Amino acid sequence: MPSPLLSSLPSPLPSRASLAAPTARYQEKREAIVCAAAVLFNERGVKGTTLADIAAAVGLLTNSVTYYYRKKEDLATACFLRSIEAFNSMASQAAQQNSVADRLQVFFALHAQLLAGIDRGERAPLVSFSDIRALPSSQLEQVFAAYTEMFRRVRDLLKGPQTQQLSRDDFNARGHIIISNVHWVRVWIGRYEVDEYTRVAERVVDFMLRGLPANGELWQAYDGQSCWTLAGSTNIDSECARLEAFLRAATVLVNEQGYRGASVDKISARLNVTKGSFYHHNDNKHDLITECFERSFAVVRRALALAADSSGSGWARVCEVSRALARYQLSDHGPLLRFTATSALPDEEHRARVRTTMNRLTERLGNVVVDGLMDGSIRPLDAAIAAQSITASINAAAELHRWLPGVGPDDVASVYVRPLLEGVLCPPAARD
Repeated sequence: MPSPLLSSLPSPLPSRASLAAPTARYQEKREAIVCAAAVLFNERGVKGTTLADIAAAVGLLTNSVTYYYRKKEDLATACFLRSIEAFNSMASQAAQQNSVADRLQVFFALHAQLLAGIDRGERAPLVSFSDIRALPSSQLEQVFAAYTEMFRRVRDLLKGPQTQQLSRDDFNARGHIIISNVHWVRVWIGRYEVDEYTRVAERVVDFMLRGLPANGELWQAYDGQSCWTLAGSTNIDSECARLEAFLRAATVLVNEQGYRGASVDKISARLNVTKGSFYHHNDNKHDLITECFERSFAVVRRALALAADSSGSGWARVCEVSRALARYQLSDHGPLLRFTATSALPDEEHRARVRTTMNRLTERLGNVVVDGLMDGSIRPLDAAIAAQSITASINAAAELHRWLPGVGPDDVASVYVRPLLEGVLCPPAARD
């Protein structure tokens, strides 16, 4: 049964019924345009969607849409600010609870209720945040400022007597875990029945608060020797090194600006080479980006293969997988390609292949959690949901420097991976 804590809470957004209530025609059309745009931006990315696409979705001519929003970027900005407003509302309602545990429970439950309402067609759709960087600089600054304020509200849900000893970096790292997971829930919760969304959210919060380890299992600090090496061999010829440089540059740009934002010109400029040099080493951008996904998947596969070959407990192997991947993200070889970049890929077939591979790798991680359940090193919990939460947080580690500017591969485990796996209320540890 859902927690009684939620029974008296209002919804974070108005219902479709209230949106459709008699209002000025202008406001009705404007709302219809924003809803259609949110759906298309989620499917195709901001740069992959045109005003003509949005106009067709609501039965208008393109010129009619420009009456409400002069440019596509103005409409995208409105969509992002609307999503931020919804998260602010949920965070504000959650902040009224006394304990950290109750705040997180309410925050995730309200989000689950919102997602259920959207999937039932009762709530207006919201754009995801994966494509914010597709905005031009003026709108980007506005949206990022609003997003940063939203992040602070979510982070502050963690403040209480149990967390008084945490530093600002600790709060930012754990806030990043929370907000990355609430965003990622949208990606996978559709596997469950809509009526189960709130129960699923409770299990996510259970993992967030209590982590994985069974009683008696301890976190072991990185000793500088035992960490697995996930990068490829450094003994490669100059041609392979150039190709690797193109892959890294393209990965960073796709993470920042999406598939369409990572143009051949920008990739070449990042490496200080000519466009002709790009085509000398690469057939086309599509194949390069495809290889970027494969490169990231290969790194994750290597970590999971090392876990399968390890003789340690399930808990120890989950720790090592997570530590190794987080270190890779912040190393000179990283980052991994953001899995949320799939929304900006140019065709559905490509998006489907990438998502299938991503899901399979997450299930492999879940199998390591199951090993820990079987050997007793991991407490009873939902292994599939734990694997999704770990995947979300490790993938989001690529952006950890935005909230912890000084974090690096040698201390990411203690400040970020440890509270992910032991629970966000665990006491701080000395930096590795």
